[in-house]
Amino acid sequence: MAVKMAAFVRTRALSSVKNVLQQQFRCMSAAIPQPSVSPDIKHTGVFINNEFRDAVSGKVFPTVDPRTEQTIIEVAEGDKADVDLAVKAAREAFRLGSPWRTMDAANRGRLLNNLADLMERDRQYLASLETLDSGKVYSQAFAADLHLTIACYRYYAGWADKHHGKTLHVAGDHFAYTRHEPVGICAQIIPWNYPLVMFIWKLAPALAAGNVVIIKPAEQTPLSAIFMGSLIKEVGIPEGVVSILPGYGPTCGAALTANTGIDKVAFTGSTEVGQIIMKGAADSNLKRTT
Repeated sequence: MAVKMAAFVRTRALSSVKNVLQQQFRCMSAAIPQPSVSPDIKHTGVFINNEFRDAVSGKVFPTVDPRTEQTIIEVAEGDKADVDLAVKAAREAFRLGSPWRTMDAANRGRLLNNLADLMERDRQYLASLETLDSGKVYSQAFAADLHLTIACYRYYAGWADKHHGKTLHVAGDHFAYTRHEPVGICAQIIPWNYPLVMFIWKLAPALAAGNVVIIKPAEQTPLSAIFMGSLIKEVGIPEGVVSILPGYGPTCGAALTANTGIDKVAFTGSTEVGQIIMKGAADSNLKRTT
């Protein structure tokens, strides 16, 4: 009986994988709109308190088209001063009684679903921007990367009101339970190779759980992350919940790792840099790291 059940489960699993692959193939084969060869760059500043602004230092750095090796545009170079401002905004957004902390989990999920809707609306623009800044093939950016990011938002939107604690059986006349609570301010440092996918993979679960986020995109590919700030504001996520700081690792990234107002740092990248981040997290306030 157990063997038959295992075979049945394997068959169902293979059938599910086949269905997913067929769906992906249909998505890739569907008509894809033409890219914008020179998409309008709408924003280039750091994003703090739902506003785009110049870096405190006034510095900028170029983001380069890898196809031509020519500068696309210059964006604000965030560093320690900008990190301090973002942490202050995040702490206010995360305080007890704030609009974000008092928001129903179901409403957090609704905001994530609405954000996915805006990405659907701007899918062609985002794919064109990703292609320009990272050199990614446009058809892949549109049919794969944007598909994955939108699906990820919807997935975690569904989880927002479904992660919860348990009631426990204990000896004696007692009532015992566990409660899942957000970590707090999460710094997130992402790589260049899948800029938008990595942005969403870091951001969506953190917001679904009620955290606030300061995210540093890779200096090679900051444009799609910066643009996402405009959608975050448009969808109605409260001020300070998400900050986006383009900048360099040794300055902006190091300041995020060292800031004692940050509760957790998440990083995707090289082992060498990961070791630096873990050491900085331990030397400051023993941040959680992933």
